[in-house]
Amino acid sequence: MHHRASVLLATTLFIAATGFAKDKKPPLPFTVLQARTVSVLVDPDAGISVEDPRANQIAQKDVETAILNWGRYLPLLSGQPADLIIVVRKGHGHLVDETVTDPRQNDRPAVINPTDNGIAIGGQRGPQGMPNTAPSVPLTPAPGSQTEMGARDDSFVVYQGGVSNPLNSPPIWRYVTKDGLHSHDVPAVAAFKKAIAETEKAAAAQKP
Repeated sequence: MHHRASVLLATTLFIAATGFAKDKKPPLPFTVLQARTVSVLVDPDAGISVEDPRANQIAQKDVETAILNWGRYLPLLSGQPADLIIVVRKGHGHLVDETVTDPRQNDRPAVINPTDNGIAIGGQRGPQGMPNTAPSVPLTPAPGSQTEMGARDDSFVVYQGGVSNPLNSPPIWRYVTKDGLHSHDVPAVAAFKKAIAETEKAAAAQKP
């Protein structure tokens, strides 16, 4: 009798665990699996660090390079509508920091990215901007100073593209941590790849 009760309890726990596994929510919506293009932008609200003025642009380029080397998505550099919008922002290491405002951080005449297979060159004219989004500030305002609070860690935020004003919608994935945009290895992209793999696994498990 005791043996039968133990077997029944073990079976019940196995079924419960299996049920929880099937019901586990994937880290990303399944629509992300159909995405093919991505636009990487510097956070429009990010200021320019006095200590490291090019930190955001370097992070933007590092993310694009990591995505090119990944090979799943094609980064768009000309402001064309993309399936996904990735917004990056380098942390300052401080809870409060004085920065210089300049929304022209996304203006890039050309970009050269090293990849595993050589060099990828992308050119553009004028500001990269946000696809399907009306600018919230003038394109060439005079830079000024601002106090940034809570921007201590690096930020990598993914939004659904192909909609009006995508940055006004809730993000579909967020990765905020110290050195998340560290040059060359870019842990944020590695974490995003893992989230994609887990979402693919969840999608496959739901197929009949």
